[in-house]
Amino acid sequence: MNDLRQLRHFVALAEHGHFARAAEAVNLSQPALSRSIQALEASLGCSLLDRGPRQVSLTAHGRLVLEHARRLLDGSRALRSAVTQLENLDSGELRLGAGPYPAARLVPRALGRFASQHPGVRVQLSLENWHSLRQKLVDDAIELFVADIRELQGDPMLDIVPLRRHAGTLFCRPGHPLLEQDRIRLNDLGRYALAGTQLPVEVAQAIGELAGSEKPLGIECDNFMVLKAVVAESDVISMAPWDVVAEDVIAGRLAVLEPLASTGTSSAYGVVSLAARSLSPAARAMRALLLEEDSRFPAD
Repeated sequence: MNDLRQLRHFVALAEHGHFARAAEAVNLSQPALSRSIQALEASLGCSLLDRGPRQVSLTAHGRLVLEHARRLLDGSRALRSAVTQLENLDSGELRLGAGPYPAARLVPRALGRFASQHPGVRVQLSLENWHSLRQKLVDDAIELFVADIRELQGDPMLDIVPLRRHAGTLFCRPGHPLLEQDRIRLNDLGRYALAGTQLPVEVAQAIGELAGSEKPLGIECDNFMVLKAVVAESDVISMAPWDVVAEDVIAGRLAVLEPLASTGTSSAYGVVSLAARSLSPAARAMRALLLEEDSRFPAD
């Protein structure tokens, strides 16, 4: 294989499914792109594409090569970024991941400070659950992430820095019917849909016991901002660590369901990176800001 350009051309063609559109995306003529793909197939000794009259599709070999090509290209980009950052943080790239709850408070605050201190560094932020973020980390698509670490503990591939814990809280809109009751009982919760993000097994069991159901979530969404909006506009109840709803509760935008505020659970955030790989200067700076910002909010 001559260089990474052929892989970039192949990835573009796989993503667009059409020679003309892919050629435009990589600033090549269509014949030049076709020659590049043919050269890649010749060097690998296999056919990567099934060429149809209107579009192309990947062969089994093509799907395998696409998976590895993306990893190689991500690694190449990370290498260039790390080399650029060796002397300073005036440029380069930071690829960061965040779970739903850290993305609602901790990460935006740390990221805002990072951007102010290092405006020349380009940041890519992926918002997903911990399963997806771990895979992205292993695939070199991100360099570190902040998410729930309960099901990641003990993974030899990972370096995990635990963050402060915050009690789990049930919340609703300020005008919710339950708030008009003199006393709220557990069975009252069953009359309303419960919304939340994908839950670790430990948390799902605790919430299931509280709600009296093996599958307590009526609405599951890994975007906490969407969940807050749903709660604000309906009688849906949701849950979150206290740190991500505290400001909204204090401001009167959300209300805590007393005396059922405590779900018997707590957050378990952590900053996660690969154990066998040193962080780039940008990632080290971001991790330091995350830890510093985490220390600003009182622990439970």
